[in-house]
Amino acid sequence: MRRADRLFVIVQYLRSRRLTTADWLAQKLEVSVRTVYRDIQDLSRSGIPVEGEAGVGYALRHSLDLPPLQFTRDEAEAIDLGLRIVEAQGPITLAQAASTSRSKVRTILPKPSVEELERSSFRIPMLGSPGRDRIGPVDRAIRDATKLRLCYRDQHGEQTERTVRPLVIFYWGSTWVLTGWCELRDDFRNFRLDRIQDATPLPDKFQEEPGKTLQDYFRRMAERYNLPPGAFDSE
Repeated sequence: MRRADRLFVIVQYLRSRRLTTADWLAQKLEVSVRTVYRDIQDLSRSGIPVEGEAGVGYALRHSLDLPPLQFTRDEAEAIDLGLRIVEAQGPITLAQAASTSRSKVRTILPKPSVEELERSSFRIPMLGSPGRDRIGPVDRAIRDATKLRLCYRDQHGEQTERTVRPLVIFYWGSTWVLTGWCELRDDFRNFRLDRIQDATPLPDKFQEEPGKTLQDYFRRMAERYNLPPGAFDSE
């Protein structure tokens, strides 16, 4: 559980109980009592009206109302649809998270909104997508700036081995694709994840070099296809 999520949960427990001990919170949150003490101190410093002391228990001095999340019908459907797509087509590591997130979103929606979602005209078949099982290792290599040794089979069945600096993973509607700097070709290359026979992380990390970065790739694509500014922005 992320620290921000843990602090939110602590506030919810304090709101629902007259007195809450650090030991009880530690058991519920599966953290140490010392961590609970630090969290309570941080909540107090941020303005949350917590009173009490270690060894006795904690409570809120007065009622604390947190602003509820409110979504329009279209916003709620967009969130639900996006999570269903991740659950059906996204990385296996995120599929379960998408499912639980959908449940959480629906708990804060009024009943009529949930009923509208159930009547949605959109359906996402739970068929998975080619290569989704390889996303996890490739994603870790990108985050760690670790080179990958790929055993790759192209569309003609030809198999090659190459060392790649992984930069970004694209989803093109039906296929997941790794884009990186290929040391064999000394250029940017795209690799369909379902054609990667093996991806082995190498011990040596790589540093950004001019001409080989993700932004360099984006600039090249924008110039080649006359794309508008921000075409590759994620926000």
